[in-house]
Amino acid sequence: MKQFLNIFLFELKGYLKNKLFIGITIFLIIAMTVAVFIPNIIAAANSGSEDKKSAVMLISSEQPGVVQLAGQYFEEAFENYAVTPTDASVDEIKEKIIKGEAECAFVFDSLSSYTYYVKNLSLYDTNTAVADAVLTEVNRIFAMTASGLSPEQAQAIMSVQIESSVLPLGKNQMKNFLYTYIMIFALYMVILLYGQMVATNVAAEKSSRAMELLITSTKPVNLIFGKVLASCSAGFMQLVALFGSAVILFNINKQALGGNIIMQSIFGIPIGLLFYMLAFFVLGFLIYAFLYGALGSTTSKPEDVNTCIMPVTFLFIIAFFVVIFSMTSGNVDNMAMLICSYIPFTSPIAMFTRIAMSTVAWYEIFISIAILAASVVAVGFIAAKIYRAGVLLYGKRPKLGEILKTVFKKQGTK
Repeated sequence: MKQFLNIFLFELKGYLKNKLFIGITIFLIIAMTVAVFIPNIIAAANSGSEDKKSAVMLISSEQPGVVQLAGQYFEEAFENYAVTPTDASVDEIKEKIIKGEAECAFVFDSLSSYTYYVKNLSLYDTNTAVADAVLTEVNRIFAMTASGLSPEQAQAIMSVQIESSVLPLGKNQMKNFLYTYIMIFALYMVILLYGQMVATNVAAEKSSRAMELLITSTKPVNLIFGKVLASCSAGFMQLVALFGSAVILFNINKQALGGNIIMQSIFGIPIGLLFYMLAFFVLGFLIYAFLYGALGSTTSKPEDVNTCIMPVTFLFIIAFFVVIFSMTSGNVDNMAMLICSYIPFTSPIAMFTRIAMSTVAWYEIFISIAILAASVVAVGFIAAKIYRAGVLLYGKRPKLGEILKTVFKKQGTK
């Protein structure tokens, strides 16, 4: 245990003293701070023009009464525009839009026909959709008044509000969709970043022959477990710093962010789901970190690390895309997801996705976590043997057969 603790603390200090590690953490916290304060920055920039309309919208028609009636409804529908009637010709209206004196214009042939003019049509321009809805309502009111109803009665009919409520008896996929995405992408980034760091550190030690000294002074199990758990602890500390800062910043800006559905969803995650997220996150990282560490020990130089760990990286990427496609399809209980929920290399994201977005029996969750936890321990001990084999087969990149032969060969006390 003492040897393990010494290796663990040594590796952890190495991560915490790493300038790149510290720099990335500080950069992410600063970027997150800026993102959280954006609503306040925008509000401060617009504080001097709160009572002003942001743009001019011209409305024009040769038909009598159309502009007056359309303008009344358009002022209510387009709150961010200064709706301005005009007697200008179509050419004059176009010129004003091109010069920037007006942002857009509606030229009516009648209450059911118009031409919309705008300089640059944005992908997110919804003005015509809003105008269509408004004019549809106006024309229906006119039809009702022509049939003998008063304008007030017609307006009352058109303004009937439908009340409804949705009560899911299982999981609300829309509500938990964001949690699942956060966990999957966080695990994806942590595995790729810290897993590769573990493999690179092991390969660097081997290239300097420092591993030969380490392997003769302590057991391979202590070495691999110390390195992997130190990497996991460093990553967890970084995530705690990031999410802890996010919680503090959210509470500081709660009033400004209170209406943001995304922010409310992120910080309103249920405790039970948070527990499963942490459990699968930690176990999922550990099993891949052990694999990365073992594969890193089989390389003869750090430059070969990326090639060596590629099969494991592809394994996780395949699982990643299976889960993403299942999420976007809305069916997270398909056969592929059911199988992936019990395979230790895919269950960290597959089973968590099913827990978050579907109804999963408790025994299924227990079996999945038990298989994953047992696999982490088993892969850890196998990784220790591969780790030792990588040192003994020094001088060239060992073949798979040589590694397996050394792994299953009876060892001494170490």
